Amino acid sequence: MLDIGFHQAAGLHSFTPQSELRVVAVASQDNAGTGLETLWQICASLQRLGYPVVVLDGTAQETDDCPGLLHLLQQAPWNEGVSLNMGAMASSLAVIPAAKGLLRISREASRNETAPLPGLLPYFRTYGLIVLHAPAATLGPLLTHTSTIPLVVMGDGSAGVLTSYKSLKQIALHTTLPCMVAALLRGDTAAERRKTQHALLTLQDCAERHLGGPVRTTTIATQNPQDLQRLALQLLENAGTISESLTALPPCNMTEMPAHFVRSH
Repeated sequence: MLDIGFHQAAGLHSFTPQSELRVVAVASQDNAGTGLETLWQICASLQRLGYPVVVLDGTAQETDDCPGLLHLLQQAPWNEGVSLNMGAMASSLAVIPAAKGLLRISREASRNETAPLPGLLPYFRTYGLIVLHAPAATLGPLLTHTSTIPLVVMGDGSAGVLTSYKSLKQIALHTTLPCMVAALLRGDTAAERRKTQHALLTLQDCAERHLGGPVRTTTIATQNPQDLQRLALQLLENAGTISESLTALPPCNMTEMPAHFVRSH
C-alpha cells in the first residue's frame, strides 16, 4: 500500500471509463441539392437505430444571429452553461453551422501537430454520432488521425464524375483513407442503373490509377427506404471514433507522464 510512485488518485485514473464518440464524414458538393435530402434521410435512419446525431455543417457560416461551432469553441467545455440557442433551427435533428469552427480546429491541429477531432468530444459527448458535412478540402485535414471512411455523393452525368473525382483528390491530399462513393438513382430503370454503374466504374478506375487508393462504390435508389437504411448502416460501419481515456500512472518517473492523454483511432 506504500508503493513508491503511487498516489491517492491513481485508482481513479485506472477505473475512469473511456468515452467514445463515433464520427461520420460526408463531403458536400457544389450542387447542394444533390445530396442534402439524402443526408437528412440518412441521419433520420441513424436516429431510428438509436444513435443521437449532431450534424456539424461545414457549408453554413456561423454568425451572431445564427451561432454555431465557433461559438461553442470560444467557451470552456466544462462550463455547464455551454449551449447554443438555435432558435427556429432547433429540431429533433441537431444541425449546427460549423464552417468557421472546423477551419479553426484544422489550423490549430496543424500548428500544434495534434489530432484535430478529439477536442470536439467535451462539447458533444452526449451524442452518439457526429456527422461532419463539409467540402472535401475541409474534410481532408480533419480526418488525418481517424479511421473514418468519408462518403462522396456522386451527381448525374459526366459533371458528377468530375466533381466526385475532385473531392476524392482533395481528401487524398491529406489522408490515405479509402473513400466510399454513392451514386443516387432518381429512377429505378435498368437503363439508368447501367448508366450509373458505368459512371462509377469510370470514377473508380481514374481514382485507383491516378490517386493510388481504393474506392468503394454503391448505388442508392433515393425512393427506396431499404437502400437508404443500407447506406446508413454502411456509414455506421465506416465511422471512426474519437475517444478520451485516463490511465493509471506508472510506479516510477511520474513527473514525466501526463495525467491523461487524448487518443484518436
